[in-house]
Parts: sequence; structure tokens; C-alpha cells
Amino acid sequence: TQKKSGVSVFMGFNKNVSKFVTKSRSYANTHPNTKVTFLHNNNYDDSPESLGECFERNSEGMLKNMAIHELALSVTYYGVTVDNISSVEADKEYSSCKTLTGPSSGKSFTDFTKLKFTIKTKDDNEVSIAADRCGGDDSVGIVSNAEGKELVRFTMPDEEDADTIKNAEERIAGAMPYFYVQDPDYGTLKRRVARAIAEGGVAEGVATIDVAVETLKVAEYLTPILMEQLK
Repeated sequence: TQKKSGVSVFMGFNKNVSKFVTKSRSYANTHPNTKVTFLHNNNYDDSPESLGECFERNSEGMLKNMAIHELALSVTYYGVTVDNISSVEADKEYSSCKTLTGPSSGKSFTDFTKLKFTIKTKDDNEVSIAADRCGGDDSVGIVSNAEGKELVRFTMPDEEDADTIKNAEERIAGAMPYFYVQDPDYGTLKRRVARAIAEGGVAEGVATIDVAVETLKVAEYLTPILMEQLK
């Protein structure tokens, strides 16, 4: 419908415009034979109670919830689609999949508490994604050499964003911690969309609804594969 109407639909995948992503990709592009891992941390307590509540409230699962942002990066910048994935491999040492009880419903929910995997495509692109429900408040781009040795990492938030984050916490109390951390990026995203509307150009890096649809397809495709690999 949006194509027939000639309307552009933009999505709020803020990491598509994050500085740490831009810096990670730029470094990798200028250093041959390197690999990129995008790491996403949340700060839930590492307890059955805390994670059980998380699993219940986010029952769509980690890949369609927390890690959907990193999957959107893979679709946008690495050309990942369901049709062109040649392989996906879970890091079994890093990853963990659990079945926990949701406190409200009393039902069991199975999901990842930690997950790391590498996607390779048929056109020789490669990207790794990691997510940790109990890892903290930051997101990180890690560039490694061909042997897996870390060369550099870029983090969100960085020192430059500290004042903006503090102001957001003072203005709006009681939000989830990661909303404050990501506030500067959402500001960037909104400005790029507004500029594209005002000037009729392209919203650089901003995910479209087509990217979002493919990202959901990838999430649904990968979830059972990765769960099977971690049995």
C-alpha cells in the first residue's frame, strides 16, 4: 500500500544511525580481513525472577525483541535476507537458552538469556551478533582480525553523550535505563527523517518498512535454528 501511494515509511531502529555502528563499519571497511560483532547488553538481574518477568513481557523472543536492532543492522548494511543466508552458527560457549516461569501468568517461556551467532551470506558477507540480558546498559561494536583478536571497540553511550543522557533522566524519570542511553540516537534518527521530509531527500541510514519486514523474517527464520544448535 505504501509503495502504491508513493509514501516512505521509516522505522525507529535507532542503532542504524548510531555513532558506534558508523565507526565500527568505517574501521572494518578500511582494514581488510576484519570481522565485526555488534553486542547489545541489557541490565536485568541474573535471577529466575527477573529473567522470568523479562521472558513473559517480551514473549516474542530475544531475536524479535532485544536483538532485532542488530538484525536490522545486518539487513541494512550487510545485505542479510532469509534467501541469501548461507550459514548461521551459534557460539555455544557464550550462549544460554532457558525455560523460566512468568510471574503474572505462571506459564513457562523459553528464550535466550545470552546469545551470540555469526551469519554468513551467499555473497560472502559476514557479521556476528551478540546479546546479553544481564550484561549492562551499553551496546558495542567490536572489530577483530581474521584470527579473532579484538582490534578496536566502539561503545554507545560514549563520553560525548553523557550530558544528554543525564538531562533525559532528569526530564523523564522512571523509564527503562536503556531508553536514556539511546536518547541521543533517537534524536539523530528523528532529525534525519524530518530533514528528508522537509528537503525531499533520503533519510540516510534510517531503516524503511521493507528493512523491518525482512528483519522480522530473518528473526523468525533464525530462532528455531539457533535454539536447536544450543540443545
